[in-house]
Amino acid sequence: MEAMIERCAGLDVHQETVVACVLFGPLDKKPKTSIETFSTTTTGLLALSDWLATLQVSDVVMESTGVYWKPIWNILEGSFHLVLANARHVKNVPGRKTDVKDAEWLAKLLRCGLIESNFVPPEDIRDLRDLTRYRKKLIHHRTSEQNRIHKILQDANIKLTSVLSDIFGVSGRRILEAILNGEKIETDGLRKMVDWRTKASITDIASAINGRIRRHHRDMLRYHWEHMSYLEKAIEELEKQIDQLLSPYRKEVELLDGIPGVNKAAAATFIAEMGVDMSVFKSAKHLASWAGVSPGNYESAGKKNE
Repeated sequence: MEAMIERCAGLDVHQETVVACVLFGPLDKKPKTSIETFSTTTTGLLALSDWLATLQVSDVVMESTGVYWKPIWNILEGSFHLVLANARHVKNVPGRKTDVKDAEWLAKLLRCGLIESNFVPPEDIRDLRDLTRYRKKLIHHRTSEQNRIHKILQDANIKLTSVLSDIFGVSGRRILEAILNGEKIETDGLRKMVDWRTKASITDIASAINGRIRRHHRDMLRYHWEHMSYLEKAIEELEKQIDQLLSPYRKEVELLDGIPGVNKAAAATFIAEMGVDMSVFKSAKHLASWAGVSPGNYESAGKKNE
C-alpha cells in the first residue's frame, strides 16, 4: 500500500484507556512506530494531545466506539485533522487481537489514505443535535402520559374523547382540571369552561363527563397530569435553547421552512442532523444514503437481496 501521510496516529478507544500508535517517517520507507497508553480523564487526554504534538502528528483516526470517542474528539479537535472511522469499514483481519494491534492497524490504514471519515458536525451543531433529539424524547414521553390519561378516563367511564377532538385543548384542559380537583361540574360552570369554537353541545359534553370516577382515578390522573405538565415546561425551555442556537442560521431555517410539509421544528432537526455545509457530502445521493432514506443495494451471484 502506498503511503500518503508522513505522521499519523491511530487510537484504540476504551472507557478508561486509549491506546495510541503513531507512525512517522518518509513515505518511501517503512515507518517508525511509537505506542503509548493514556487515561481517558481530562488530564490523560491533554497528555495524549501533548504527546501527539511532540511527535508532530498531523492526522489522527479513531473508531466511533459508543460515546467514548467524544471526549477524545473534544480535546483533540482544532489541534489535529481528526478522522472518525466506521468500525465496520476498518475491521482488522482475523487473528490475534490486542489493543496495540488495533491502534496500529488504524494508523496503517490512515497512513495509506484508506479510511473515509464519518460526518462529525461543528460543536454548535452537535449541541443543537443533542437538544433536538432530547426534545423528540420528551414529546414521546408527553404523548405516553396523554395516552395514560385517556386510559384512566375510559376506566372511569368518562367519554370526553367522544365529544372533544383534543381533550388537551383549551376546553379539555379546563374540564380535566375541574375533574382532578373533585369539583361538581354544573351546566353553567361547564358552559364557562367550554370554548365557543367547540362543536359539541353542552348537553353532549355534560353527558360524556357523567362517569363513575373514584378517588383512585383522580389520584392516577393527577400523577399523569403533573408529569405531563412538567414535560411540557421542559419542552418549552428546550424550544428556547434551540431557538437561541438557531440564531446564526435564520436564513437556512427560512429556506427549509418554505418546503411543503416542513415547519420550523423540522427545519431545526434537519440542521441539527445534517449541518448547513453540504460540501461534506459528495453528492445528493450520499446525503440520502447517510440519512438512511435510500434503498439498499445488495447483490450476490447476480441476485439482489433486500
